[in-house]
Amino acid sequence: MILLLVFSFSLIMLWDAWQRQSLPKLAAVATQTAAAPSASAPAGVVPTPTLAAAGAGAAPTAVPVTATAVLPGAATAKIKTDLYVADISSQGGDITRLELVRHPATEDKSKHFVLFDNGEKHIYLAQSGVIGDGLPNHKTEWKLPVGDQVLKDGEKQLEVRLEASTASGGKVVKTYVFHRGSYQIDVRHEGVTAGAHAYYQITRDGKPAEQQGSSMMMGVTTFTGPAVYTDAEKYQKVEFADILKNKAKFAQKADNGWVAMVQHYFVSAWLPGASTAREFYMRKVGEDLYSAGVILPVGADGKSTVSLYAGPQEQNNLEKIAPGLDLVVDYGWLTVIAAPLFWVLGAIHKLVGNWGWAIIGLTLLLKLAFFPLSAASYKSMAKMRVLTPKLVKLKEAYGDDKQRLNQEMMAMYKREKVNPLGGCLPVLVQIPVFIALYWVLLGTVEMRNAPWLGWITDLSVKDPFYVLPLIMGATMFIQTKLNPTPPDPIQAKVMLFMPIMFTGMFLFFPAGLVLYWTVNNILSIAQQWQITRLVEAGEKK
Repeated sequence: MILLLVFSFSLIMLWDAWQRQSLPKLAAVATQTAAAPSASAPAGVVPTPTLAAAGAGAAPTAVPVTATAVLPGAATAKIKTDLYVADISSQGGDITRLELVRHPATEDKSKHFVLFDNGEKHIYLAQSGVIGDGLPNHKTEWKLPVGDQVLKDGEKQLEVRLEASTASGGKVVKTYVFHRGSYQIDVRHEGVTAGAHAYYQITRDGKPAEQQGSSMMMGVTTFTGPAVYTDAEKYQKVEFADILKNKAKFAQKADNGWVAMVQHYFVSAWLPGASTAREFYMRKVGEDLYSAGVILPVGADGKSTVSLYAGPQEQNNLEKIAPGLDLVVDYGWLTVIAAPLFWVLGAIHKLVGNWGWAIIGLTLLLKLAFFPLSAASYKSMAKMRVLTPKLVKLKEAYGDDKQRLNQEMMAMYKREKVNPLGGCLPVLVQIPVFIALYWVLLGTVEMRNAPWLGWITDLSVKDPFYVLPLIMGATMFIQTKLNPTPPDPIQAKVMLFMPIMFTGMFLFFPAGLVLYWTVNNILSIAQQWQITRLVEAGEKK
């Protein structure tokens, strides 16, 4: 039974990892040459808006949005705030690089994490423009402000103003508004012809985001790709492979909702205001390059303003910014368990101020919740331990007659009111919790670089010195000794080998997960020892 549980758990983890990592790549390879652009909406072109625009004449002309890396020769303006170091390019007036100064890079902790990137590791750009002949878009040359733009001490916001000319001799102004202490950037277009449409898109390559060390070891990748949310259709993730095959399914028209580009720990999202008609679109726009965006009508005053969120997936903040934005946190297929677990974990963290101690607190609460189940299981195991000498005698008496041996064993279990499989129930119950907690530790940015004590400086990656896994293995060995010894010598040897096998698996698990399992084992040992002692004392009487 234990071997079956281990095999089943491993199979689930491997299947989930294979689906996430291999299927999109296989689909992309299979359809790369066969994919053909739609006749009604050519790939690489923002579709002609069908939104009713007051005062509009003929439908606006579609604007090419073929997305490549911004040309190296394009001028850039450097923006510095308390949260960002950003580059805005003169080509398109778009954000082509965005460093998050409060989040270290995955590989080199001395550097900032780079979200938007113009080719260093990824192509990942925040682009916007106006649809129409002669109107500026993300291929237009924009006039940048002179010198670095810095949010000074005492200032609450920083406005960065760009200008571009229209074919008719007019001028369109694009303004970025950075706010102190906020990962939201307001993007405003002014001077646009009434009835025109503006588009806001995120362009990214299809490469997965860099994973933390332990997740790479386990072969597990979190979701990377675009997503759309509307009140009616809710949260809809879209695989790059589906965009490639023109099979992407998502809400395309609504008067609410947002479009985002999701990756491990971080997200960027265009967040239009409420009650404004909008169209969402997704397109393949280059070799392994995709755009996801939203089209909005320009107001009668010639203005269009949309908020861009670009930052960490901090759940408490995301749910306050826009409905459903907290859903970008990827918990895999056990969200129904993982989300409440993180809520409880966050509540404990507010009290203790450390995620490691919060995990220990969560372990205690879970142990209390499962206490009746565990107690019944340990009583069954204690009784089995008492029956072990009798089982050995039965094996000696009927060892050559397997059928008779099984009959006598079942009769003894029935007579003594013992369930031989009762000890497996707590393990079965804890497997979903274990996997859900794994995804919490893997998918929540709050755990990224979160220290516990001493050598554990990041609970989301493996223990660098393997101390916790070895302690976990020792606690599991003690548990094995407390369990009833199987009458079969081969089974007994397998039981002794289990701690070694589990220790090998846990070497590459996130330290936070190993901490949970170790503390759980220690509590189980104390509970099992006490129950076993009481049962054995009762049998002697």
